[in-house]
Amino acid sequence: MEIRIQAEALNPWQAIIDYQSAHAELEGRYGGLSVFIGAMRDLNDGEAVRAMTLEHYPGMTEKFLQRVSEEASEEWDIIDSLVVHRYGELAPGDPIVLVAVWSAHRAEAFAACRYIIDELKTRAPFWKNETTPEGRRWVTRKS
Repeated sequence: MEIRIQAEALNPWQAIIDYQSAHAELEGRYGGLSVFIGAMRDLNDGEAVRAMTLEHYPGMTEKFLQRVSEEASEEWDIIDSLVVHRYGELAPGDPIVLVAVWSAHRAEAFAACRYIIDELKTRAPFWKNETTPEGRRWVTRKS
């Protein structure tokens, strides 16, 4: 399991290729790789969004995501997982988050991937400040 929180641009497909290249032990062991990629939208709550600043609590964020990944591996029979999340200045269309889960079977990979992203979206210590035509606003979390 690996967690990365980064300001640098995210190429999710390259991140998966790089991870698999660095983890040769995955080769031949998995039958399913479930991937979720989240990108910044140009619309939120019916209003145009021009940009977003994503903030996080360093150290706490990584620990939270590590715990969620461990919970997923305890609940489902997965081989490995990778979570990469951006912070900083973002523009519409920018990839923000990647969750990848390797498992022998697709059902386990899908379930664990969904669990990780759902927990991340509802409970992880990230804060969004959007730039709209009317100015800046903080985004409140929705369950």
